[in-house]
Amino acid sequence: MEFTDFLKYGFIQRALVAGVFIALLCSTLGVLLLLRRLSLIGDGLAHVTFGSVALGLLLRQNPVFVSIPVVMLGSLAILKLAERARVYGDAAIGMISALGIAVGVLLASSAGGFNIDLFSYLFGNILSISESEVITSIVLSITVLITISVFYDEFLSASFDEEFAKASGINTEKINTILALLTSVTVVLTMKVVGIMLTSALLIMPAVTALQIARGFKRTMLFASSTAIVSVVAGTVISLVVNLPTGAVIVMLNFIMFMLAFSYKISFSAIRRNTE
Repeated sequence: MEFTDFLKYGFIQRALVAGVFIALLCSTLGVLLLLRRLSLIGDGLAHVTFGSVALGLLLRQNPVFVSIPVVMLGSLAILKLAERARVYGDAAIGMISALGIAVGVLLASSAGGFNIDLFSYLFGNILSISESEVITSIVLSITVLITISVFYDEFLSASFDEEFAKASGINTEKINTILALLTSVTVVLTMKVVGIMLTSALLIMPAVTALQIARGFKRTMLFASSTAIVSVVAGTVISLVVNLPTGAVIVMLNFIMFMLAFSYKISFSAIRRNTE
């Protein structure tokens, strides 16, 4: 079956459209998180998402709509713990992460009957994404990307030297809050693509891959976006052809592209040293 034959099916069209927007969102935000050394916040908020999804299923509401405000509160809690409770950032992430998992396990065990649905959110099922979820993904992705473009200079300055940015008059506390809220929305959207357990991979891997080759902030974002989009589209098609879990295939493709970029970087550095 050729690629054009796959596009005849509505569920594949929805998966690819939502996947491309979410990939673009994850890769762009991932570069900011990586440069700020906040990449683990995605993993921590993914665990909070587990608890919020269990809550949504218990309340018989769309887990995406329940998760967004809950995970936003989780991201703000991480910031407040790190700023005012004299808790290091990674410790704050660990605390909120553990709390999210605990709440999810308690809800799942005390209200049996939705374990199968919860499993699909844990490991992702982009092929089951609904039309309303596609629209939600597009609207929220565009909103987040516009927000990043509006505060681009502030993000750029704070990413490389937060103290200098603060001395320059930039409200770094506001920028950190905006970044945390954007990350929470991104994590919730990504759970349908690769699942809660693999969300951090789609945030981190494209950005890490881009940093091996690209030079400059904008080029790194563009390269990361291209890598993420290729992995999602190719991963979706490959998973259909060979009947493998889509989320896992997407993550494996991201890792392969990272290894190729890393190998190129090592080879290029060796050639340059030999010619000097």
